[in-house]
Amino acid sequence: MATVELRFSALPEHVRTARLVAAAVARRAGVDESLLDEVRLAVGEACSRAVGLHQRSGLNGAVRVALIEEEKRFLIEVEDEAGPIGGSAGGGGAGEAEGDADGGEDVLGLAVITGLVEDVEVGNGNEGGLIRMSWPVSTTSVGV
Repeated sequence: MATVELRFSALPEHVRTARLVAAAVARRAGVDESLLDEVRLAVGEACSRAVGLHQRSGLNGAVRVALIEEEKRFLIEVEDEAGPIGGSAGGGGAGEAEGDADGGEDVLGLAVITGLVEDVEVGNGNEGGLIRMSWPVSTTSVGV
């Protein structure tokens, strides 16, 4: 199992880099070409959401993106340091208490991700929220 890990400051300008790296590693891992736009969009949305949570909370921590190549799946984890997810996907979360725009943006971001990715889990990581997404890889190996 091969893993590539990115850590970047929670700034919007780094989201594009995370999208590009995720798509390149997914292609190399054997994710079907027709799914690469989905990978790019989902990673962009998850990273943008993490950056937004950091900025709204006034945190200076890093966003972590792990790109994990398994035998039959390509897994991406996006983890923030903004504290545990406390029901923000289901309504009534901490972000919504600050105002509809912040909570609504968080819920919308999660809705976009779950609409894009068939296999997605939203939960808590070591420091904050964790979004885990995966895609199938083709059985034929990609050239080195």
